[in-house]
Amino acid sequence: MALGYVRPARPEDAGEIARIQLATWRVAYRRMLPRHVLDNLDEAWLARRWSAAIEAPPSAGHRVLVAVEQAEQSYLVGFAASGPADEEALAPGEPAEALGTGVAAVTDLLVEPRWGRRGHGSRLLAASVDLWREDGFTTAVAWAFEGDAAMRKFLGSTGWEPDGAARALDVDDMLVAQLRLHVSLAPATD
Repeated sequence: MALGYVRPARPEDAGEIARIQLATWRVAYRRMLPRHVLDNLDEAWLARRWSAAIEAPPSAGHRVLVAVEQAEQSYLVGFAASGPADEEALAPGEPAEALGTGVAAVTDLLVEPRWGRRGHGSRLLAASVDLWREDGFTTAVAWAFEGDAAMRKFLGSTGWEPDGAARALDVDDMLVAQLRLHVSLAPATD
């Protein structure tokens, strides 16, 4: 059993978050995205973007959380980023009011593959849900690559379901299909 916890990201975490993102994408998405696109991603550029997201989020509802594995030493092993749903959460051609109010959107949820299957993704998701409920969100949405069976299975195991929306990202002239999943944030009743 892994010892781990989730905490808010700190400015000094930005570089490690970028490294985790790049390492995870290069393993998990190597068959979904063109290799040269993955090979040419700039870790320093990603780190600057994560630094901005951590230090100057667009609202109090925008958060970056990190998962930490504790052993003889502590390691950042994953992260989650989310905020109020905006135009990025919409499907192509979907009107701005389609999702309604009270919707949180996951923009990233990644655990570095070598640290997978230790509960870090579940801890990140549970911490996010707790914060979304505190913020008054009633629903959450996330886009997942259609070919990312692991993410779809993970989210599905916690009650997330496709909501019928789909889109295709144009990645260097290659269309990569995504499905939008959603989940109610109403607390479970016994």
